[in-house]
Amino acid sequence: MAVRSDVQVIINILRPTPKTGLGRPLIIGEAAAASDFKVYYDLDAVLADFANTTQIYKAAYAMFNQGDNSPESIAVMQYKTGDPIADFLPKIFSKDWYYLISTSRTLADVTAIADAVDLDDSRLFFTASSSKTDLATIKSKKYNNTTAFYHTDTSNYPDAGLVGAVGSKDVGSVTWKNQTIKGIEPLDITTTELMAIHDLGAITYVTKAGDDVTSEGKTVSGEYIDIIQSKHWLIMNIELGVQKLFNRADKVPFDNRGISQIEAVVKTNLLRADQQGMIAHDDNGLPLYSTTFKTRSQVDPADREQRVYNGGKFEFELAGAIHGSKIIGYISL
Repeated sequence: MAVRSDVQVIINILRPTPKTGLGRPLIIGEAAAASDFKVYYDLDAVLADFANTTQIYKAAYAMFNQGDNSPESIAVMQYKTGDPIADFLPKIFSKDWYYLISTSRTLADVTAIADAVDLDDSRLFFTASSSKTDLATIKSKKYNNTTAFYHTDTSNYPDAGLVGAVGSKDVGSVTWKNQTIKGIEPLDITTTELMAIHDLGAITYVTKAGDDVTSEGKTVSGEYIDIIQSKHWLIMNIELGVQKLFNRADKVPFDNRGISQIEAVVKTNLLRADQQGMIAHDDNGLPLYSTTFKTRSQVDPADREQRVYNGGKFEFELAGAIHGSKIIGYISL
């Protein structure tokens, strides 16, 4: 009888962990009958409700087709054909989503959606267009929370593909420029043509150094998407953290003890923001953020009477990202 080996090899198959990022994508579209918000965890579930010829399915496919970067889940919501989209939009903001994709490309619908998303100022809207005329109109609105993707072929939803490829990554860990989107063909254009697209407030998909990548990572206003995300992330997490503090404590006293508890929540979220790459570091490698919270004696007595603390402030420097470089070399003879 053979003696058992001293060596044992065990192999486990590791499957990708679903990613959530700042929040799930929502696809909206029109249909013969309106449908409420519904969450889908894979493409097969989407196919059970939407044929593969529908615009909803095509947008969902673009998101779920991004490999390990694909979102953990997406949501779908529909409004009745013929109903004004402006009447439908208020309903979506009570739902749990962060990235918005619309199957409608009409200029009127795109601007109505972008208007609503900018007014809400806590989510991002991505759209695609093959019309430079439409892009010029969209740019004139200077939307901070809308990204316009120019492509000659928008039928396979490059905007949804971009959200699927990047949206699930941790905020602060990624910039939206130079990102690869599966299923999207790059445009064969010159640098002059690319700059003209950027001048219209849009981004596109090109080949650089043999890799197919997004040409920029900005919203229509010219602000970087990751900066807008960082703002949204900090607002959401600090508001949530302080509200949880109020909910779970029998009482947060209006003195320096209670004020310190609120400040601790803010510091915790700034530390998380730093760990995710949002905050720049100084020459000594220390994160560049600070908090200033007034003590009880420094607070307006009227605020104390109303039980409202308005004395907290924080500051930080964004890490940003390097998107280009000029390097000078010298040759000695």
